[in-house]
Amino acid sequence: RLHRLSLSSRLLLAVLLAVVSALTVASMATRAALRSFLIARVDTGLSASSEAVSHQLDEHGGNDGGRDGGGGDPFRAVVPENTFVQVRDSSGAVEFASIVGLTQGSTQPNLGLDRKSSLGYRTVRSIRDGDAPMRIQLSDLVGGRQLIVAVSLRDEESTLRRLGNIELGAALAALGIAMAGGWAFVRLGLRPLRQVERTATAIANGELDRRVPGESEHTEFGRLATTFNAMLNRIQLAFALRDAKEQELRGSEERMRRFVGDASHELRTPLAAVSAYAELFTLRAHQQPQDLERTMNGIRKETSRMGSLVQDLLALARLDDGQTMEQRPIELVSIVAESVNAANLIDSAWPVKLIAPHPIDCVGDAIRIRQVIDNLLANVRAHTPLGTETEVRLNRTDDTATIVVADNGPGMTEDQAKRIFERFYRIDPSRSRRSGGAGLGLSIVEAIVIAQHGRIEVQSMPGAGTSFVIDLPTTLSCSSADVRDDAASAHTG
Repeated sequence: RLHRLSLSSRLLLAVLLAVVSALTVASMATRAALRSFLIARVDTGLSASSEAVSHQLDEHGGNDGGRDGGGGDPFRAVVPENTFVQVRDSSGAVEFASIVGLTQGSTQPNLGLDRKSSLGYRTVRSIRDGDAPMRIQLSDLVGGRQLIVAVSLRDEESTLRRLGNIELGAALAALGIAMAGGWAFVRLGLRPLRQVERTATAIANGELDRRVPGESEHTEFGRLATTFNAMLNRIQLAFALRDAKEQELRGSEERMRRFVGDASHELRTPLAAVSAYAELFTLRAHQQPQDLERTMNGIRKETSRMGSLVQDLLALARLDDGQTMEQRPIELVSIVAESVNAANLIDSAWPVKLIAPHPIDCVGDAIRIRQVIDNLLANVRAHTPLGTETEVRLNRTDDTATIVVADNGPGMTEDQAKRIFERFYRIDPSRSRRSGGAGLGLSIVEAIVIAQHGRIEVQSMPGAGTSFVIDLPTTLSCSSADVRDDAASAHTG
């Protein structure tokens, strides 16, 4: 039933058992040592008495010791009082017996000894009923006789009883002190454990920032507090990561809903136009050749727009899925120069200037990097007024090639700059065709740069123009698996 007791009760019980065991062992050892000492002292007295009686018997010719005519005890002068003396002949018959200090004729004890009893010291039960045991010495005399000298152990037994009573009282007092002190020390020692209990209860109630005090490497509870707090830190971190993941999933879900809605909106307009042109053809265009060409051109234009949108979505899906890109040495300046020349040829109303002081060798996919620069320059033509000038600057550090596409257009607000790489995001909420495409160009730019192990950021302020800064590695530093992971993490929505 010990498992039903509290830890403090079990510790207190263990303390009491230890104290009782220690007191019992100490009492037994003390009693045995004192008894041995007292018996040794009695044996010394018996030996002295035996020698004195033997000497006196020898002086009187081996008889009863020269009993005086008055009937006194002949050994009173040589042995202590209450000492029993007995002489036996060679056949074991008692020749003489007396107890010093007792009158003649008093009842003599029956020691239970015979002729075959061994010589030396021994302890017999008692000489009278209810009396104390006796310590005897059996020795030989001349002529084959035996001498027995015995004394009562009454005083020694009384001393041992008094010692037992003292030990019992001391043991009870020690148990009381041990119980009181043990209870106090157990409660004091278990205080850190109660703090752990309170902390665990508070954490179970939602207070994840609670910690157990008293961390230390020198005590058991200090190490427990250290381990417990480390566990709590991990639990809190796990909850924080879970909350962050849930928040990310909610954001991803929101982006997914917005993405589906935007994609549906973008596709709905050309589909509605195609449907309208088809209906027009059904009604009258097949009867009027002049309307047939206009109808077919409209259908071709809208299907081209849908095809471009689908191509952009497909490109993003492949990049998100970890499409492998070429990682080979390329000369970056020549690639960017081709894109700049093409932009000036497409529309000189938005002049573009290239600044590249020296050739730059890097690692990447030449076609995809060209697509990045083309999309950025197309973005300038779509969202800035006529006459906006653009500079494309290239530079290189130790292991990074930097491309800066900066224009002097109207710029963007901070909120617009934060969302510029979102899919289907356009600064003009009306989604008019004049304000640009479907809002996927910069999303594709970001996905390609990340897939190339690079990074892109935008710097813009209202009235101060916009700059896109791209950093690309000049050496191959990632595996194709890293490419897929980076591209997939670029947009989860």
